[in-house]
Amino acid sequence: MTQPTCPTAVASRCAQCVLRRHPPLHGLHSTHKDTHTQAKLKNVHSVLAYEYAWMHGCTRKLGMKICGFLQKNNSLEERGRLAGQKNLLSCDNSDRDSRYRRTETDFSNLFARDLLPAKNGEEPTIQFLLEVVEILTNYIKKTFDRSTKVLDFHHPHQLLEGMEGFNLELSDQPESLEQILVDCRDTLKYGIRTGHPRFFNQLSSGLDIIGLAGEWLTSTANTNMFTYEIAPVFVLMEQLTLKKMREMIGWPGGEGDGLFSPGHHYSIKKAGAALGFGTDNVILLSTDERGRVIPADLEAKIIAAKQKGYVPLFVNATAGSTVYGAFDPINEIADICEKYNLWLHVDGAWGGGLLMSRKHRHKLNGVERANSVTWNPHKMMGVPLQCSAILVREKGILAGCNSMCAGYLFQPDKQYDVTYDTGDKAIQCGRHVDIFKFWLMWKAKGTIGFEQHIDKCLDLSQYLYNKIKNREGFQMVFDGVPQHTNVCFWYIPPSLRGMPDSNEWREKLHRVAPKIKAMMMESGTTMVGYQPQGNKVNFFRMVVSNAAATQSDIDFLIDEIERMGQDL
Repeated sequence: MTQPTCPTAVASRCAQCVLRRHPPLHGLHSTHKDTHTQAKLKNVHSVLAYEYAWMHGCTRKLGMKICGFLQKNNSLEERGRLAGQKNLLSCDNSDRDSRYRRTETDFSNLFARDLLPAKNGEEPTIQFLLEVVEILTNYIKKTFDRSTKVLDFHHPHQLLEGMEGFNLELSDQPESLEQILVDCRDTLKYGIRTGHPRFFNQLSSGLDIIGLAGEWLTSTANTNMFTYEIAPVFVLMEQLTLKKMREMIGWPGGEGDGLFSPGHHYSIKKAGAALGFGTDNVILLSTDERGRVIPADLEAKIIAAKQKGYVPLFVNATAGSTVYGAFDPINEIADICEKYNLWLHVDGAWGGGLLMSRKHRHKLNGVERANSVTWNPHKMMGVPLQCSAILVREKGILAGCNSMCAGYLFQPDKQYDVTYDTGDKAIQCGRHVDIFKFWLMWKAKGTIGFEQHIDKCLDLSQYLYNKIKNREGFQMVFDGVPQHTNVCFWYIPPSLRGMPDSNEWREKLHRVAPKIKAMMMESGTTMVGYQPQGNKVNFFRMVVSNAAATQSDIDFLIDEIERMGQDL
């Protein structure tokens, strides 16, 4: 039997084996005259499949003495080896003791003022946070339980009026921690379980446990991303992660620049207004039936604008549109941009994640020719909200455009390389730490893990398409296999089947999706989005980005739509 070494013996070994690893302990082994000590050691020897808690629990201070003695008597070489093996079973984890166990606590007489940094606030703080963790872990467990509802719907006026002790109103006087815990539970109770396997309503869905852990840590650190001085590890994580993303885009050596930004607009038109160009100077392009830009129309409109004396400067191509999941022909658009010396931006907020997939990255062919790219890992890649990146090919351009050299924040004579400070190149100064959860997920899953997730989601969308394309009562919005996980379709109730296409018929069909969606919300069984588009009446837009979803959940959605819509 391989002899484990104290203090990092594996948990499956018994305490007796640990003691056998060393010579007899002078005054502490079975020859000890103190029968009380012998009894304690006998008790220790009887522990099988133990955890190293016996050092603190079964023998209390004696265990600590044994542990310290063994560490002291290890050779220098042995101690060096142990230093690299420290884990949760190590005696050095002296903070993992009974005070971190939940105990019965009366929170009705405790308030925020009783928590740290208050004097004697450590125990109330620990117990309060353990209660919060219990609330969160129960919520997580139920989120992945398909018998749990996606939502418990209430109208706005009901929530505003108060629900069984849950009151949104703010008061002048502090409320007890008991009420705060109720508020935590009820906030989750009346919210939407976006991590539920049957939540398909948004591009961002799912609940990744590693990402969740990252967000918890980020909030605990509570720092800002504008300088290396106050966020050294996070700044380096961001730099390395952005470089990796630029490499995946195809920019040589991952060169360029970028930021994880909290403010990406879904609308270029809104951006035009915010930048002062005016919405009249944002020219909309024609698309084909699938929502892809027609390159010939782009060139024609560039020529027309120049003939009017305008100066075209920017073209936005989309890699994964919000409704249809369309991918514009980037290479053809890049040819036109190079011909007329225009900046090419690729909006890969929804589709950028496909760069992780060897099977699907071809849909973004030409993205390496873009001057800038947006990519939102919180959508297709399942990173908790919010996590959005802006990447630019030209290194230093963000600082060149945005830097105001605010001396009170960005001193040039700091003791470290100030090029690592990021705040001056961002439009806003302060930034939430969005990088850690993404970095942690990438470490945990690897690129291959993200690839498997993306391939699975696209396979599920293909499964849905195959199930409904020839199914009675379902009609696809356009022909052909979806490019992304977006599957757009109408459900046609029996009362509307076989009727001629007319304005009256389309008006009735227009009301079907909202009615079914309302029933979904009331029942809480599933959620899927709908919308009109152009001259098309309301249709369902199904998207899959939830790692928990399976084919059975797709089947359930189809059955629910039929069940709720059959009598409309």
